Amino acid sequence: MSFTLPDLPYAKDALAPHMSAETFDYHHGKHHQAYINVANDMLPGSGLEGLSLEESIMKAEGKLFNQLGQHYNHSLFWESMAPNGGGKNIPSALSDKIDSDLGGYDSFRADFIAKGMGQFGSGWVWLVQDNASGKLEVINTANADCPLTENKTPLLVCDVWEHAYYIDYRNARPKFLDVFLDHLVNWENATTRLKVE
Repeated sequence: MSFTLPDLPYAKDALAPHMSAETFDYHHGKHHQAYINVANDMLPGSGLEGLSLEESIMKAEGKLFNQLGQHYNHSLFWESMAPNGGGKNIPSALSDKIDSDLGGYDSFRADFIAKGMGQFGSGWVWLVQDNASGKLEVINTANADCPLTENKTPLLVCDVWEHAYYIDYRNARPKFLDVFLDHLVNWENATTRLKVE
């Protein structure tokens, strides 16, 4: 089994003016595809042939883990955004969990931005559900690291590698995080990933 680049769940220009079609040309069409190409080249003889992406991530190491982690993280990043997304219009199942576990939307938003800004260099900021406690958490990870390996279910993710925002925002990561939360987050998709207790 080889991995393939997932189609975007919207047109390349559907998130404009917040994210441009040019960004998708490079970030989805070139960056993400490159990780998949390298992973597929490394799969034969790895012992991971035929496993799902999630299963492969749990067993892979080194360079292959990095490629597979980037494939998973980017795939969820595309799904974490939607036209006319963001803001406080969150389905009640997720909104109630944000209130109970994270102190409400405003507290979540501040923590998400702080974690995104606090990630030195390349990485990701996530809303996850801890599989042991069932509680929501905001975490950041470096490089290709993925919450799956920490027994957490990712609900949504924002890519804070510079290539994710440099075309549209140059070096203004704070502005990108603001726009992601206010205009792009796909709360419906995040809610479908929530495990209801």
